[in-house]
Amino acid sequence: MGIVGAGAAGALTAIQLCETAVRRTTPLDLVLIDPAPEAGRGVAYATPDPRHRLNIPASGMSCYPDDPTHFLRWLHTHGEPTVSPCAFLPRHRYGAYLADALGQAIIRSHGTVSVRRLRTIATSCTRTVGGRALLGLADGQSLTADSVVLATGLLPAALDWAPAPLWGSGRLVPDPWAPGALDAARDGEGDVLLVGTGLTAVDVALTLERPGRRVHAVSRGGELPRTHALVPLPPLAPRPDLVALPLDDLRSAVRRHVAEALRAHGDWRPAVDGLRPLTQELWASLSDGERAEFLARDASRWNVHRHRMSPVTAEAVGRALAAGRLRPHTGRVRDVAPVGDGGLAVTLTSGRTVRVGWVINCTGPALRLADHPHPLWQGLLADGLATPGPLGIGVATDGGRLRPAPGHAALRLYTLGALRRGELWETTAIPEIRRQAAEVAAAVLEPLRRPAPARRRPTDLHGLPLSTHASAAAAYRAGLDRLLKVRAGAADCFTRAVALDPGFALGHAALALVGHEAGAAVDVPRALADAQRAVRERACERERAFVDVVTRRVTGRDGDAALVRYLDAYPGDALALAVAVPTIAFSGVTDLDSGAARGLVERCAPAYGGHWFPASLLAFVRQEEGRYDEAAELARGALAAEPASGHAVHALTHVYYETGAHARGRDWLDGWIGDRGRGASHRAHFAWHVALHELALDDSESVRRRWFSQLSPERVGGVRALVDSGSLLWRARLAGCWTGKQPVGDVLAAVEREILERPATPFTALHSALALSCAGDLPALRRLRGHAADADPVQREVVAPLCDALAAVVEERWSDAVAGLERVRPLLRRVGGSAAQREVVEDTLLYALVSGGRGEAARRLLQSRLDRRDSPADHRRLTALRA
Repeated sequence: MGIVGAGAAGALTAIQLCETAVRRTTPLDLVLIDPAPEAGRGVAYATPDPRHRLNIPASGMSCYPDDPTHFLRWLHTHGEPTVSPCAFLPRHRYGAYLADALGQAIIRSHGTVSVRRLRTIATSCTRTVGGRALLGLADGQSLTADSVVLATGLLPAALDWAPAPLWGSGRLVPDPWAPGALDAARDGEGDVLLVGTGLTAVDVALTLERPGRRVHAVSRGGELPRTHALVPLPPLAPRPDLVALPLDDLRSAVRRHVAEALRAHGDWRPAVDGLRPLTQELWASLSDGERAEFLARDASRWNVHRHRMSPVTAEAVGRALAAGRLRPHTGRVRDVAPVGDGGLAVTLTSGRTVRVGWVINCTGPALRLADHPHPLWQGLLADGLATPGPLGIGVATDGGRLRPAPGHAALRLYTLGALRRGELWETTAIPEIRRQAAEVAAAVLEPLRRPAPARRRPTDLHGLPLSTHASAAAAYRAGLDRLLKVRAGAADCFTRAVALDPGFALGHAALALVGHEAGAAVDVPRALADAQRAVRERACERERAFVDVVTRRVTGRDGDAALVRYLDAYPGDALALAVAVPTIAFSGVTDLDSGAARGLVERCAPAYGGHWFPASLLAFVRQEEGRYDEAAELARGALAAEPASGHAVHALTHVYYETGAHARGRDWLDGWIGDRGRGASHRAHFAWHVALHELALDDSESVRRRWFSQLSPERVGGVRALVDSGSLLWRARLAGCWTGKQPVGDVLAAVEREILERPATPFTALHSALALSCAGDLPALRRLRGHAADADPVQREVVAPLCDALAAVVEERWSDAVAGLERVRPLLRRVGGSAAQREVVEDTLLYALVSGGRGEAARRLLQSRLDRRDSPADHRRLTALRA
């Protein structure tokens, strides 16, 4: 198949074709036809001028409709780690992103999709005898294709406004985006006239304006585009019956909608942004007469408010206006006469005459194909393979497929973006084009879909069927086995599974899950989007339900309740059960108390037929309930069946700690770490447990030695550096066994800023707060608090006030610290994790009580801890307080 045009629309279509074809294992020969040196840039994103900015913030510019933060993440990993979602990037930067995204899609689809580029122009498209499309190329070659996507983008309008003397002057620039078109005007002398005052005119003005030169700009309305807000407000949804209104009533309703936004927010932008999702539907509801009236009366005013400048661009334009270097005019060009110095005297319909050296066409794209003699499109119209769209704007399509003239058979020709403007009106921005690209790709590939061969599906470790082939299923089972045993390499196995079968929904979902909840190095939004795409193509009911659960947990939408419901329906899903129970690998369902967690495991256990895995989870739950003898018996039974069971080791470790058997627990766990624990995925966490025993034993030297040998950032990174290395430093400081400067800066450097200040889960957020407090980084702690206040309910109700209390500790406001910590302490179970992990807040409260001179309250707290379990360190502290 062929794609004519490799700008933004063509590149987005090629990306979707590559990724959809590889998910469906549909072989495809794809040819991109475009003379540009690099695919993805087109006219819009080829400009090298850094002053030419996107007019949509970075948060809206992902090339994937179902992965909205993809562009932002790309920026974060390509030299701009601190860029904001509200940032308006240079357009050439976005061109680099599109080119890279296309390159990555081609690499991922290698072996299924072959991609070629022909650096030429398609000049014709005709029907072959066999009913295929024959593309004629400017270099004399031809290409036959079953399907063709015509992604020719915006076509420049005919210059019917230009008087004849202007054409012969040599001073007219008909297309400012043609390579080198502005060079002479930029480097030459004299003022400049731009015909048009839209976004194109703004960009050209920024390129050409300089001290000593005046840039004039003229249009019928004489208005420059409005400006985006620095921090946008949420869109204001309009009344739902707007679509049914005739144009006169619609005009009045929109004015009321804008007035409501002004009353509520003092800003009209939320009203316009709230209309955007309805714009195509509103346009479709109008008659041709109403559309023509809109174009004549309303379109110009709509455009200046809808298509806005970035704040950075507006600031530069404001400086040029204030200095008199940019001057807008209302009217049109009426006459042009040469003047003696080689310049031009241009008379406007307002009666004003301006003397300029150059006239630049900035009137924007052609609305009607008849206004642009494009040979490819003129030939398609003449042959009846395409018909004009409403009012002659663009072409008519059926969901993107070109509609032929009456009496002509349709070819498999598709288009998107600007050429559908007559049908959709709003169709030239990336959010619309990327959605159309996905729809076109699905339509192109649908006839090529091959029915899946009838075969028995492979299963997971416990007999649940998997919608994939045997090799990918084997890799998935290996990852699941490692996850259940708490062994390293689970994410690598899941990655291998989806590499073997890119359409394996459960493999992608498992990757998203271990990245989101277990801190694995996974691009979570990408894995989740891949799971959602794949599950629409090929999955059973259980797999669809599981992907929905993962989606809800990652996005914070009722994930806990959805997971419990899923396990009620599918108790034999070991991965789901592992996620639900708060243990070493996952923080668990945060609103399950230990009794509910025990009930969940006990309900699911019969599905495993006596397997060691449920017993290892139940051991952990039992120790959380304080039933230590039962927990130890269950853990030892699981270890007898599977000596590598990390969950069982973890449960037994907690038993030793909670019963005060610190010396015995330290020695047993230290030995296991050096033997079977060498391959554990959470080896650092087991080392942290040994260090807790050493803290309880008042062995300061051993704590420091273990931190440097097993918990330093050279050995631990990511979330585990926060949860284990950072929290141990904080506890050691509180216990008084690590005086002087601590290497907490090394811990923070090992963790991505996104995880530190915008953590996805409450459990990670709690440990981020501890590490930032240990570093004394109050600005970062306050940023974390702001994130938590706008995040899920647990972060909002537990982590945000905890940040306030920790800030009081750092600032030595002991009364505020104690009050805040006491309020938060009863709520900590909702954060997830174990009692031993959450106990750090109790340690902090004890520290604040002692530091604030509240010795009696500190003694009561210490005594209650000693009543729970023995600890030489707590005995020493209690003795010191009594003294």
